Amino acid sequence: MTVIISFILFLGFAGALTWFIVRKQDVGSNTGFFLAGRSLTYPLIAASLLLTNLSTEQMVGLNGSAFRQGLCVMAWEVVAVVSLVAMAWFFLPKFLKSGVTTVPEYLELRYGKSTGTIANAIFLFFYVFLLLPLILYTGAVALRQILDFHSLFPGLSDTAVLWIAIWLIGLMGCAYSLFGGLRTCAVLDTINGIGLLVGGFMIVFFALNKVSAVSGVSFMQSFSEVKNAHADMFNTFGRPKSEVPFGTLFTGVLIINMFYWCTNQQIIQRTFGAKGLAEGQKGVLLCGLLKLLGPLYLVFPGMIAFYFACKGLLNLDMNSSALAYGQLVTFVLPNWLAGFFGAVLIGAVLSSFNGALNSSCTLFSIGFYKGLINPQAEDKKVVRSGRVFGFIIAILCMCGAPLLANTSSIFDYLQKTNGIYNIPLFAIIVVGMLTRFVPKMAANVALFVGVVLIAFLTFGDPKLVQKVTGGMNIYHVDTIVFLILVAIMGIWSLVAPRKEAFVQEDVKAVDMTPWKFSWVAGGLLLVLVALIYASFADFSALKDKDTEPVPYHWNIIATEVAQKEMNALAISEDEQGVIITEITASIDEFDKSDKKPADTAVTRKIVYQTIGRHYAKAKGFSEAQIAAFNELIEKRVSTSLKEAEDLVEAQKPVVERTFNDAIEGLKKAAETARKDAEDAADAAGKEGESAADSVNKGVEGVATGVGEAVQGAVDAVNRGVSGVASGISDSLNNR
Repeated sequence: MTVIISFILFLGFAGALTWFIVRKQDVGSNTGFFLAGRSLTYPLIAASLLLTNLSTEQMVGLNGSAFRQGLCVMAWEVVAVVSLVAMAWFFLPKFLKSGVTTVPEYLELRYGKSTGTIANAIFLFFYVFLLLPLILYTGAVALRQILDFHSLFPGLSDTAVLWIAIWLIGLMGCAYSLFGGLRTCAVLDTINGIGLLVGGFMIVFFALNKVSAVSGVSFMQSFSEVKNAHADMFNTFGRPKSEVPFGTLFTGVLIINMFYWCTNQQIIQRTFGAKGLAEGQKGVLLCGLLKLLGPLYLVFPGMIAFYFACKGLLNLDMNSSALAYGQLVTFVLPNWLAGFFGAVLIGAVLSSFNGALNSSCTLFSIGFYKGLINPQAEDKKVVRSGRVFGFIIAILCMCGAPLLANTSSIFDYLQKTNGIYNIPLFAIIVVGMLTRFVPKMAANVALFVGVVLIAFLTFGDPKLVQKVTGGMNIYHVDTIVFLILVAIMGIWSLVAPRKEAFVQEDVKAVDMTPWKFSWVAGGLLLVLVALIYASFADFSALKDKDTEPVPYHWNIIATEVAQKEMNALAISEDEQGVIITEITASIDEFDKSDKKPADTAVTRKIVYQTIGRHYAKAKGFSEAQIAAFNELIEKRVSTSLKEAEDLVEAQKPVVERTFNDAIEGLKKAAETARKDAEDAADAAGKEGESAADSVNKGVEGVATGVGEAVQGAVDAVNRGVSGVASGISDSLNNR
């Protein structure tokens, strides 16, 4: 109840304060509703830029990628600073000079009406069918975990709970975006931004505090504890097989960031509402400074979650990375703060959802309704058309968001899919700003070719794509496509240029005096980016062409498999904790001694032999029986390794093993052997042998197989083990 109360209180406070600040604003005109009356100052611009970007596709998705990949995924935050500097120096002056409301409106001025209409359609399609559903889904996943919706709605399935969370977020977002306009979104973003920064760093603080408690080191040493435990993850240079290889920072990753921060309507609409160029530049560069802090609360928590998962404290594996952030928050945050953080997180979701929804309304109203349907429409009709359109697409997105539940890597999926429209749009915008003679037909053809090419390369038949690209990273491929599109437009302008050179006019929409410190501030930000990368750089990772993004972490597999087997054997929780500790210690010891990660054989042998040893002792097996028991376990492991290899190579979780059947067979065989040995001892005792000689004979019978009953028992166990191995093999072959 404390969680729910704190959640409601913070959301209520943010909503009430926002209403008080914007209650007298003009939302009836186009400029008032879509551009906040061109009155935004730099703090509002910076906060709104940051919060529109910083939704749970970042919090959940990027921390999930960090759980799997390590520090290298911070590229999406840090490289963004380079793009923001470019926005302040080059792109923003171009947009503000033309006084446009949308990016397609600028393209219409530069190329022609058809180009603007096509760009409008592309933006709207991907906002409605990709961005908005993804924001709702990731927000709902986080809200469901943090507020423990299963306790609030007992008896409902995961799917039903997910639907409730999605509709709750969607309806709140509609209320802000459709009735308040851009200024309401910007003010709410600022309030939520303060809360989110506090909440994000609060999670890091409590997580490190938990590391201190778990490891026994001081709080000041907790960061070093995480780093030393998984030093391979603390590398800013992504390996060639990682989601963000280092080379892509200068190709596709940079281009996607440039599109996102310099030409994406959802983001830069805030800058179009600036009071003047100076305010816009200050806001953009302040956002860049805040983005440099991003890895601390968007990447590092995912790595701490990995640390806890390796110790068996979080129930996570490589395929459940989307749950890493939510589980970490639940694990480390006190109950009385969980509601506050949940409210802050939902505030971030609302900011992103509001921003995307407001931009969608703007694109439809300005580009389609006023541009094509009703060119003579008054401002009130234009604004009303945007609200109606926004409500319709919000309902569609709330219905479609649950379909994303089966996406494994949310953030990687988002970035790769974004490339379909990012690259072509960015290409024609950049060419349009840098040249004066490229005609509209060249831009239209480039848009079509770019979308088709990247859609094929992203979602086409893998074998065919492999042949075409030669296995090249998708972000390098995006760059090649970008260069092809630029070449198409360049050649076209030489063969059939515009009749008249394009001349951009200053429509005097805002004061175009630049901020006098923009070049100095931007230069300092670029230096800080370089220093951050250099601080955690490990160049050896660039040479590991055949390795996975980070060495496979066998403790997670060992813990996962061991817990399933021990649950099947009904081993107590206390004993399970002892066994898990022993297993992880054995694997760590192997890693240190051999200076390489434990492989599949070592991991599974350690798991089964450790469980077997504890189980056998608990059941009172003799030393000879335990030796036979372990020998059979080792055989059982070796028969299953070949089948497991392909799955491990593909980085899939280790499949569930039916070890319980093997244990039961061993248990029955051992019990039979024990009874036969006792019978033999009794019979021998009747003939005058000592008790000690009788036991020795019994044990000898078990070890050598002289007694027919004992030999039969061992054969039975071997048959049981072979059956289990055969079953495992069949199961794997059927996958």
